[in-house]
Amino acid sequence: MSHWINIRGNLYDLSIPRVMGIINVTPDSFYEGSRYSDVDDLMRAVEKMVSEGADIIDIGAFSSRPGAALVSESEEKNRLTRALEVIRKHFPKIILSVDTCRASIAEWVVLQYGVDIINDISGGRADEKMYATIARLQVPYIIMHMRGTPADMQQYANYRNVTQEVIYELSECLYHARYAGINDIIIDPGFGFAKTLEQNYELLANLETFRVMGLPLLIGISRKSMVYKLLNIQPEQALNGTTAAHMVALMKGAAILRVHDVCAAKEAIKIFEAIRKAKSLNQR
Repeated sequence: MSHWINIRGNLYDLSIPRVMGIINVTPDSFYEGSRYSDVDDLMRAVEKMVSEGADIIDIGAFSSRPGAALVSESEEKNRLTRALEVIRKHFPKIILSVDTCRASIAEWVVLQYGVDIINDISGGRADEKMYATIARLQVPYIIMHMRGTPADMQQYANYRNVTQEVIYELSECLYHARYAGINDIIIDPGFGFAKTLEQNYELLANLETFRVMGLPLLIGISRKSMVYKLLNIQPEQALNGTTAAHMVALMKGAAILRVHDVCAAKEAIKIFEAIRKAKSLNQR
């Protein structure tokens, strides 16, 4: 399925899967390898991701791991300031996404630093001003599925049919976003957010069902507990499992992989594209 989004007035093609590199400017992200509080470490990490072919860099200033407490708006702003000033100075052309649930933060990062995409794990439910703000800014908006907040979300993992209910709840968010005037929308099923391990794999198994929404699909599986708990390992050991899950997601329609390990994800996409090309040739 062909998808395009508007980035800085230019159409950006998502028919070829893209890689979004994760940069967490937090002290408590679940995966230690994605935490960057030192400016030099941050620069090295972004430089490595860019050199390995990252299409987008996603910056988060608060942890969304299960049980995580919400940081204050001022602290979120301070963390983002340090990261965005450095990244924009040294990598002015890289597409930047900021992971935030706050409309005020979204508006500030777009106007102050030219951030290209807003990635909202609450899907607009955490801040009633978010939809109107994104519509006014006219930047692409990632709507992720979650119930509750990171602090309490696992209490709400009670589904009769997780795939159907996640699509339905995302569709509700999509309706309000469209009504507000948001044009460019990406959806994220929210792996690990108010889902049990088994529910995560049910979602992955049924991922092609999300095509009914007609929107680009972002997948955030990288080194998550659905991988390392299943394999009885630590997040630091979960690259192989992550890559296996990424290939499944690609085969089922993922347009963006949100990852800690850019090189491995790019290699998975290259193999996927070779398979897709071969299949296309055989169908002629």
